[in-house]
Amino acid sequence: MAKEPVDGQYMVARPLFSEDSFSGQYKKVYRPHKGLLDNVKDCFHCDSKRAKNAALSLLPIIGWIKTYRFKEWLLGDIVAGVSTGLVSVLQGLAFALLASIPPGYGLYAAFFPALMYIFLGTSKHISVGPFPVLSLMVGAVVTKLVPSDGPPANITGFEGLTMDQQRVIVASSVTFLMGIFQLAMGVLRVGFIVIYLSDTLVSGFTTAAAVHILVSQLKFVLGLTVPGFSGPLNMFYTLESIFLQITSTNIADLITSIVIMAVVFVVKEINDRYRSKLPVPIPIEIIITIIVCGVSYGANFEERFNVTVIGTMVNGYETPSAPNVEVMQHGAVDAFTTAIVGFAVAFSVAKVYSVKHDYVIDGNQELIAFGASNMFGAAFQSFAASTALSRTAVQESTGGKTQIAGLVSAMIALIVTVGIGFLLEPLPRSVLGALVIVNLKGMLMQFREIPYLWTRDKADFVIWMVTCVASIILGLDLGLAVGIGIELIAVVFRTQFPRCSILANIKGTDIYRDRKDYLCIYEPEGVKIFKIPSPIFFANIEFFRDKLIQAVGFSPLRVLRKRNKALRKIRKMLKNGDLQMTPMGLKTVDFSSTKNWDDEGSAEDLDQPVDFSDLPVQVNWRAELPGSISVPPVDIHSLVLDFSAVSFIDISALKGLKTTLKEFVRVDVEVYIVACDVYVFEKLHNCMFFDDEIKTSMFYPTIHDAMLHILEKNQGHSKINENEKEAEFKLVSSDGLNLRRTEKIMIANEFPSKL
Repeated sequence: MAKEPVDGQYMVARPLFSEDSFSGQYKKVYRPHKGLLDNVKDCFHCDSKRAKNAALSLLPIIGWIKTYRFKEWLLGDIVAGVSTGLVSVLQGLAFALLASIPPGYGLYAAFFPALMYIFLGTSKHISVGPFPVLSLMVGAVVTKLVPSDGPPANITGFEGLTMDQQRVIVASSVTFLMGIFQLAMGVLRVGFIVIYLSDTLVSGFTTAAAVHILVSQLKFVLGLTVPGFSGPLNMFYTLESIFLQITSTNIADLITSIVIMAVVFVVKEINDRYRSKLPVPIPIEIIITIIVCGVSYGANFEERFNVTVIGTMVNGYETPSAPNVEVMQHGAVDAFTTAIVGFAVAFSVAKVYSVKHDYVIDGNQELIAFGASNMFGAAFQSFAASTALSRTAVQESTGGKTQIAGLVSAMIALIVTVGIGFLLEPLPRSVLGALVIVNLKGMLMQFREIPYLWTRDKADFVIWMVTCVASIILGLDLGLAVGIGIELIAVVFRTQFPRCSILANIKGTDIYRDRKDYLCIYEPEGVKIFKIPSPIFFANIEFFRDKLIQAVGFSPLRVLRKRNKALRKIRKMLKNGDLQMTPMGLKTVDFSSTKNWDDEGSAEDLDQPVDFSDLPVQVNWRAELPGSISVPPVDIHSLVLDFSAVSFIDISALKGLKTTLKEFVRVDVEVYIVACDVYVFEKLHNCMFFDDEIKTSMFYPTIHDAMLHILEKNQGHSKINENEKEAEFKLVSSDGLNLRRTEKIMIANEFPSKL
């Protein structure tokens, strides 16, 4: 093949190829495929190199710690770790309220999971710790098993414990099971499962979660005592309880919350607007917490204004304990849902920063890291951990380069837990609620995606709306299940009912596009080019068949049956002497015997190929037939099927495709399949697709190859004026077109070999 660039154009001189001629001229390299036994042997094979790679994969810290630039990165990691640690401490206290456990246990969630992730995680930038959506999902299980206005579930191990202690056991046990699920998925290498949670679904789900979180924090902002609800419509029951008590609102809590939300919101906007000018974001949450703690302690908010404060903080760490098996049985479904959501959120955030800083993260290793982190934390009474975009943004924007920043952040949580946690005891819970609400801005602003999705993609709009509404009404667990179901249905509909099209040639090129989209097109008479834009499988083969029949304008099976019925009638008339052979063809002698003619043949024979062997002539189906016999016309002589988008075909669809192709072949329509994937072509061979009617010669590498072959073979069908041919020949010759056979001049008229 020769290529010659000419003024932004290119010329290719090559033979016209079919798949058979191409494979004959260019031999394919044989690559042996490994069998199941070979893969099993490779899996259990071990040598020093593989052991080293396994160690580096399981403990990524070994890889990056060797290349750590202490002089360049250490100071930035320390500053980022301190900033992130302070934020993580406050978020831990606040998100513990979402999990319906004492705030002090949020410090455990800010310490233990982060400590384990440092060794096992592949992301260098995410901040591991409590996440509001997961905290709320764990809190739903907690309030279901240990309600605040009724007896707890009948679970062994709850005897003699206070309600807070029971709730801590539930939260840690569910978290431990969540870690088991994540660890198991990582070991089984099923990290790909996160692809079923699209950005649209996650956006709708987290928006609904933000609404749930907002409602759950109103009781702290208003200073009300509201029982926890679980199950479908729980948010509406919470709102009902709040409005029934609205007259009992604690004014001190309300005013404090409003002032804090306003101040934090304004400062965060300043941080966003002047991000490039500020060395580090203003730590407004820390400043507010310190100020309010001092004021609350000095003014004695708890006694004077009846404000609910954090109260006694945890002092140090508890000894590790085993999870409660009965709790794990009751919360298995919730734990699995929480595991999926936690990993999906963490992986999405990690992927953003890995792309930004040009390094690779491993989804399966991330599952292992988060699974081990949650199991480790749950053993010390922690609750579910993932990552939060806001906290990760602080860690990255303040100079964090590696998980050394995560280690420093965990040390801050350690210091607060062991040394200075008591200083936070006067902090009103309404302050934590206000901080949670104001940090929901990012998730709540996702409502702005609705108009965009409506104008860009209706299917994604439906997924977003259904996921969000279902999660709000039914709860986060059932809502996520509904969202995944709708998403899978959308995928099925998109593959089962894709947009098929009829292609036409763009004049003067070898490019083929949808005939409806362009004006300067050429469609040879008697040729249809049909594009199949998706894989072919059992669910859409009938759809493609219907669309193909609609595109060509006739049913080949109906035409075949009509032709075979017509032949039966002709044979009957010849036998009865109603037809006679003449030099001009068949001549009808008598119509009387054909008027009341009954078809006595079997219905199965009508689907067989047309057989002229016992007739003195071959019937021209385009001509007028004797004896008032009518057969539906076939307006095409060639059908081209574009398989460029067909990535696979299953056995059921293969049988249906073969039947359809045979029907077209039997009504004298030449079928050509172009741009077929090599592995699909191999599968057709392996499944005995080819026979005397369906041959490999109908396969061509490109549409243009097939079209040139069709036009050369069917020159008689062309209605081009000879003068136009001659003029086109002269024009093409002046452009330097070199054709080896005169017959191709007519083909070049509409399909130039110069590209």
